Amino acid sequence: MSNRAALRDLPRIDDLVAASPELVDDYGRDAATAALRRAVEAARTALVAGQPASAETTALQETARAELAARRPDPPAPVINATGVIVHTNLGRAPLSGEARRALDAAADACDLEADRDSGARSSRLSRLEPLVADACDAEAGFAVNSAAGALVLVLGALAGGREVLVSRGELVEIGGSFRLPEMMQAAGARLVEVGTTNRTRARDFAEAGDDVALILSVHPSNYRIEGFAEAPAIGDLAAVARERDVPLVHDVGSGLLSDEDAPWLADEPSLSGSLAAGADLVFASADKLLGGPQAGLLAGRAELVDRCRRHPLARAVRLDKLRIAALVATLRAHLDGRRASLPVWAMLEAHPDDLAERAGRLAEQLGGRVVTGASVVGGGAAPGRELPSPAIRLPDTDPDALAHALRTGDPAVWPRVEHDAVHLDPRTVPAELDERLVDAIRAARTERAPR
Repeated sequence: MSNRAALRDLPRIDDLVAASPELVDDYGRDAATAALRRAVEAARTALVAGQPASAETTALQETARAELAARRPDPPAPVINATGVIVHTNLGRAPLSGEARRALDAAADACDLEADRDSGARSSRLSRLEPLVADACDAEAGFAVNSAAGALVLVLGALAGGREVLVSRGELVEIGGSFRLPEMMQAAGARLVEVGTTNRTRARDFAEAGDDVALILSVHPSNYRIEGFAEAPAIGDLAAVARERDVPLVHDVGSGLLSDEDAPWLADEPSLSGSLAAGADLVFASADKLLGGPQAGLLAGRAELVDRCRRHPLARAVRLDKLRIAALVATLRAHLDGRRASLPVWAMLEAHPDDLAERAGRLAEQLGGRVVTGASVVGGGAAPGRELPSPAIRLPDTDPDALAHALRTGDPAVWPRVEHDAVHLDPRTVPAELDERLVDAIRAARTERAPR
């Protein structure tokens, strides 16, 4: 068909809308009509320019549906994490506990977020959260904001006030999403003073650096490590220098580990309470990593410093909403009440090897795979380079990338890992109650890819 003929065959918008009831049902008449009109105009423009385009109703409907799907994306969908990465940033970091989910659901309706039940007067939205943060970190006072990055910006705004902040050159890191520490500090109004060298910085390097120092900042390097000819000061040594200079020592602990753990897969990972005990004046960390809660930033330490952060105008800009407060309260209570195993992150970290081996063998038998020696990792920038021995199920397939794609795009979606030219499934990061769904999803993906 010539372009001229195709132009004549372009349908009227009213007729096209009438022929698209499913599109109208899915997206509403106004949105569907606008998208169909844009599809017709795009086809007309292409045809006039001598370019190929279809005037068929089905083609125009498909164009409109694709546009609407892109403009009206679905909410995040659940996936089965079989990667072996416990705190997987791409998959939402820490899964919430059942208690946290119930608390979140209860708070989704009208709730007593800022209301005192006895008097009926307004109260603070963080009144139930602040003592939990303080107790969990063994600190004088606690506070919480919407993220660890938010905590950093708030601390710099409240305590630095445009003055100098000392940071080791070895800790000027870039975090996920291309956010660089020097740029964040500049945005917060602090003046960065680099101390030491990239691979070797000593506590005494901080003793004379800067002319108008507001605080010393120590930063968790996350996934970045320097090995070999390297040296970094201990928190206790930095604290001594900070006391000499009469400035606070602030430590970005990073992963949200509450207390020091005697576990090889967490060796050298700093903790909030451990850092405070070593002499830090203020610590902050993410709540959706090793804490096992929702995205938030925990802030704890000396009461006077926490109060300055709480009263700073930026505190409102980085405050928590009711849903994250509810989930965070439930998560902190689980830690404080000795129920850490109820948190999925810690259930995965502390899964018994015999249980993992039994599940791996059963899944391999059902799926026609075999059990191989594998390793899980903490993820989320915590404990970089450390691994947890874990069995994995190796699936035979001539095209592992295609099978992985079929799994990721299935329902339910399954995220495996592809290594050594095969799809591997790590049962450590799959809740046991999802084993049956995992098997069904893999069988469905294989059926979808089977030749017809």
